[in-house]
Amino acid sequence: MAGRDKHESVVDNGRYYLEDVDVIREREYPLLKGTTYLDHAGTTLYAKSLIESFSRDLLSNLYGNPHSMSAPSQLSTQRVDDIRLRALRFFNADPEEFDLVFVANATAAIKLVADSLRESTPQGFWYGYHVDAHTSLIGARELADIGNRCFMTDGEVERWISELDTEPVHGPRLFAYPAQSNMSGRRFPLGWCERIRNSAENTYTLLDVASLVSTSPLDLSDASAAPDFAVLSFYKIFGFPDLGALIVRKSAGHIFDKRKFFGGGTVDMVLTQGAQWHAKKQSSIHERLEDGTLPFHNIIALGPAFETHERLFGSMANVSSHTRSLAKRLYDRMTALRHHNGERVCHVYRSPRSDYTDPSTQGPILAFNLQSSQGAWIGKSEVERLASVRSIQIRSGTLCNPGGTAASLDWTGADMLRHFSAGMRCGDDHDIMDGRPTGILRVSLGAMSNSNDINTFMAFIEEFYVEKSPNMCALVPPVETNIAPRSGFHVESLSVYPIKSCGAFKVPDGQRWEVRREGLAWDREWCLIHQGTGAALNQKRYPRMALIRPFIDLHRGVLRITRGPVHSPGQKTLEILLDRENTNLVSTSLCQNSSKSSTVCGDQVVVQAYSSPAVSSFFSDFLDVPCTLARFPPQSSTRLAEPKRSSGGRRSPLCPTMPGSFPQDTPTSETEQNPILLSNESPILLISRSSVNQLNETIKGSPSTGNVRKKAVAADVFRANIVVAEDFPQRASTERPYIEDRWESVCIGPEDIQFNVLGSCQRCQMVCIDQLTGVRGEEPYSTLAKTRKSGNKIYFGRHLSLFSSGHAWDDYDNPTPRTVMVGDVVSPSYDHE
Repeated sequence: MAGRDKHESVVDNGRYYLEDVDVIREREYPLLKGTTYLDHAGTTLYAKSLIESFSRDLLSNLYGNPHSMSAPSQLSTQRVDDIRLRALRFFNADPEEFDLVFVANATAAIKLVADSLRESTPQGFWYGYHVDAHTSLIGARELADIGNRCFMTDGEVERWISELDTEPVHGPRLFAYPAQSNMSGRRFPLGWCERIRNSAENTYTLLDVASLVSTSPLDLSDASAAPDFAVLSFYKIFGFPDLGALIVRKSAGHIFDKRKFFGGGTVDMVLTQGAQWHAKKQSSIHERLEDGTLPFHNIIALGPAFETHERLFGSMANVSSHTRSLAKRLYDRMTALRHHNGERVCHVYRSPRSDYTDPSTQGPILAFNLQSSQGAWIGKSEVERLASVRSIQIRSGTLCNPGGTAASLDWTGADMLRHFSAGMRCGDDHDIMDGRPTGILRVSLGAMSNSNDINTFMAFIEEFYVEKSPNMCALVPPVETNIAPRSGFHVESLSVYPIKSCGAFKVPDGQRWEVRREGLAWDREWCLIHQGTGAALNQKRYPRMALIRPFIDLHRGVLRITRGPVHSPGQKTLEILLDRENTNLVSTSLCQNSSKSSTVCGDQVVVQAYSSPAVSSFFSDFLDVPCTLARFPPQSSTRLAEPKRSSGGRRSPLCPTMPGSFPQDTPTSETEQNPILLSNESPILLISRSSVNQLNETIKGSPSTGNVRKKAVAADVFRANIVVAEDFPQRASTERPYIEDRWESVCIGPEDIQFNVLGSCQRCQMVCIDQLTGVRGEEPYSTLAKTRKSGNKIYFGRHLSLFSSGHAWDDYDNPTPRTVMVGDVVSPSYDHE
């Protein structure tokens, strides 16, 4: 460590630690097997021995509430005092000069300082912050009654510091900035703190060190150069416990003197009768600020956290050297990556002052976006989703750093307000607006990162995003002009998904099934909703929903639901009435329905939730999540889609022709959009058997991942309502995969029921869930990303809606139901006809 050239790169034996980093990972981080974790700036990972050591401690000692004089309570107090001192020493902070206040996290520490400054004088305080600050630092500006200022550049900060002694002082001032940007890893001058203190009185500094200390030492040994307040979260360093700290220079502790709120443990006496009076504790800053009972078990966990970290990695200087070398290697490889035409693949956002070999200017974080060979930006959400399919964990978005992200992407405040008005929200899929990215991708390294993490990530980028030839992905293959004589199509299978995101009900051969404008009868009429949030559950988060299989029994008038693997002896069954009015069929008919607002695909939809404990426990016990069944209500407007889901449109339900469907309601004149129930985007989804076959040939022909050979996927993973197959009138006929991309409309069945083709279906990683086992894999999404991508979206299948003439009587008063059946002839029309 000492004396090594800073430009040396780490080798695979992890020489900065006492043991090989791969040996450490194998023993201490078993959860990393099969996963590439690159989000250490969010939280690093806890070691196995840390949890085991903490568990032994809890099982060996009786810890009581510190606010007592019992032996167990005094033991807790002693451990808290010892660990507080150890935490100060971890940062080389002299306990004579500094105090450490335990808080929930860095954000809580920021708020504690801002609240106290606001109450320290009648006029409040002035607040300044750097544009590259975390959202929580920015939030403190709302408490600054005297005013606030966002410093857009380091130069602005430098000029402000130089003019501090000439500025009029109307109250206390606080300047806050990050020691390290949580977005880009850029490190800021720590010398600002001392310069500000020497330039003006009644001016304080708050340094957000949460990102810095995750991989770098913080040295507060020189109290005169230290910030007045430093905030951090310990889980960023150790992975556990979830705890934060505020480190206070004692000379600045007077700003807390007039803090109004007090809680248990922070006062020596309180009067509630007569005069309202209380005496605050004066022995230390932390005793005045740690309201209520401390999270003493979490604090005690810090003891084994310090010990384990030191045993595994030696020091934070070692971690810094290790992660810096890895980050430099990753940066070099990313910036060297080129498309076939020489254009860069990775656009890394880095300050000109940052150097990945210099720990004073740059930490082990890379913020970037990807571009095509033609310079088009690739959506951050697509990259993050595909990385997740490959078990690579990264972060995307504005990264809780709105100012730094906007500045890097060259967005103005007016631009952002326009995006918000257009529907963009934090965490959504609005990746590209006005031809530019709205967010950033982030890779961040930690103490247990290794070379294989970098190799895996770079192999992922090279496989999916480096264009090695001009034609990487042809969405629609060449098609002959004379299409009609070649072959026809027929309905191979029909599927209804009564419960959104659960298993399919296969319509039996020979049974005609009604189709209405909102889709096949009974399709997505129910959903499972979280009992706390009301949001509809989906397979992406709960893959076991695939093992919840409904069966529509029209003869008995029930929806019969089974849960668990097929043919397993432990399967359980629940029956729900199809008819809303009949209460004489099954025991569950006694369920009480109650209206509840639910979030379905971003829409707020009022559904009727089943309040019966028997219903909720049937699903909750199986999925291990508190949920219950809910139904799209009668006398309610349906959702609209054209061809993608509309953002909030509603219309009246359609009249029934199959038992138990919606009662008749007054039609509206809306015909320009397509009504849907609880489906994502359109009334009906169609896929082609030929396309599935072609996709599987591509999957099986692709290189294996590790020692796992690629396997074909079932058509069921696409969760289509209609699967069509080709007829082959001649022996020499061949399949025409993806020919459905050219379809403009289709007619199905002897009555030539016409369907409009609304567009292609955008796919997500939910297609990777095996509908038979509920197990998540990486196919077919990985192959689709390489063969079926157009722009920033991946497509497979086509959205349909029942053709409407535009006359209300055609949709609501037609006495003959329109039906389809397995085996029906499918006659498409093409976009060139």
